[in-house]
Amino acid sequence: MKKKHHHKKKPNIFKKWIGKIHLWLGLSVGVLIFIISITGALYVFKDEIENMTRKDVIYHHEQNIDKKQILPIRVLEKAVAEQVKEKYPIHWVNIPMDKKMSYLFYWYEHNVDSWNYFDEYPIYKVAYVNPYNGKVLRTYDEKNGFFNIVKMIHWSYLLKQDWGKYLTGIPVIIFIIMLISGIILWWPKNKAARKQRFSFSWKNIKSWKRKNYDLHNILGFYASIFALIFSITGLFYAFLIVQSMIYVVFSGGETQYPDFSHIKTKAPIEVRTDITLDKIIYTIQEKYPNSYGFSLDLGHEHMDDHTHPNFEVFVKHLSYSYHKNSSLIFDENSGELLHSHDPKDKNMGEKVVAANYDIHVGAILGLPTKIIAFVVSIICASLPVTGFLIWWGRRKKKVAKGL
Repeated sequence: MKKKHHHKKKPNIFKKWIGKIHLWLGLSVGVLIFIISITGALYVFKDEIENMTRKDVIYHHEQNIDKKQILPIRVLEKAVAEQVKEKYPIHWVNIPMDKKMSYLFYWYEHNVDSWNYFDEYPIYKVAYVNPYNGKVLRTYDEKNGFFNIVKMIHWSYLLKQDWGKYLTGIPVIIFIIMLISGIILWWPKNKAARKQRFSFSWKNIKSWKRKNYDLHNILGFYASIFALIFSITGLFYAFLIVQSMIYVVFSGGETQYPDFSHIKTKAPIEVRTDITLDKIIYTIQEKYPNSYGFSLDLGHEHMDDHTHPNFEVFVKHLSYSYHKNSSLIFDENSGELLHSHDPKDKNMGEKVVAANYDIHVGAILGLPTKIIAFVVSIICASLPVTGFLIWWGRRKKKVAKGL
C-alpha cells in the first residue's frame, strides 16, 4: 500500500515544481513577452497594408511604355537627389521586373555610436519613382513610420541593436522554457482530464476563473508548436550560435557557411563609366526575367561602410517572400558577372537560413501562414495576461482563506 501511494505522489511533486518554475518565469518576463508578441502580431500584415495604402504610387501609370526607354540609373539617381534634397546620398535602389512598377530609391544610414534606435538610424527613407521620367511620386519616412517602429520595439525595445537584441532574446529563451513546462503541466492525467484540455466546454460554466484557466491552457497548447517555431526563428537574430546550429543541423554537418568574399573586382577603375550599373541591370533582367525584382547598391560611401572588394546584388524571386533568392557578384568597374549563387546551388542549411525570416513573420507560404503567425502571436500575447489572472485569483483565494 505504502509503495503504491509513494508512486502516485511522485509525479505530483514533479508537476508542483514545474508549476512553480512556470509561474516564477512567467511573472519575471510576462510583460516583455506581451510586448514582443503584440508587436509581432502588428507587423505580420505590414506588406498587405502598405500595398493598399501605397497602391497609387507602387505603379507609376506611365502610358505607352512599350515605346519608351527607362532612364539610365545614374540619371535617375541625380533626378531623385535633386527633388528630394537630403544631406545623405541615396544608398540603394529596388528595381522591379514588372515595367509598370515604380523604382524605390532608399536613403539609409547606420550610426554605430548611439544607444537608441532614433539616433542609430539618422535616416531611413524611400522615394517611389517613375523610371521613365525620373519624377518622384511620393516619399515615405520609413524610420518614423508605424511598422518600422513596431519592428524595432519587437527587435530591441528601440534600444541599440547590438545589445538591445539580447534584451529581447533572453526573455524569448525563458519563454521557450515556459512553453515546455506549460506542455508538461497541461498533459492530462486521465481520460476525463483530457476532455477538458482539448476543447472549451463552457455550457454550464459561469466562473470567469475557470474560463480564464481554459483560455490559458487550451489556447496555450494549440499555439505551442508554432510559438516554439516563431521563438527559435526569432533567436536566430539575437544569437549567432543559433544561426550556426540551424545551419550545421540542416546542412548535414557543414560548419562553414559558403563565403564568396575572395571574388574580387578584376578590372581597373578606369573602365568604370556611368553605364556600368546599367550593364549590371541589363544582365540581371536577362538572367532572371521571371523574378520579382532586385536590390542594387549605388556604391557611395556610408557611415558604417567598409570598402567592399566586390559588388553584390540580391535578387528576390517571389513577391511575398525572401527565401527564394539569388546572390550575384559583379565587377564594379567593368560590370562583368563574376559569380552567381542561385537556389539550386544552395545546400539545405543555406535554404533554411534563407527561409528563417519568412518563417518568423509567417510569409513562407503567403497569406495562410501569415494568418497562423498573427493568431499565434495574439495567443502568445494573451498567455502572460491569462497566466497572471490565474495566479492573482489563487493568491486572492489564499488571502481570503487566511482571513
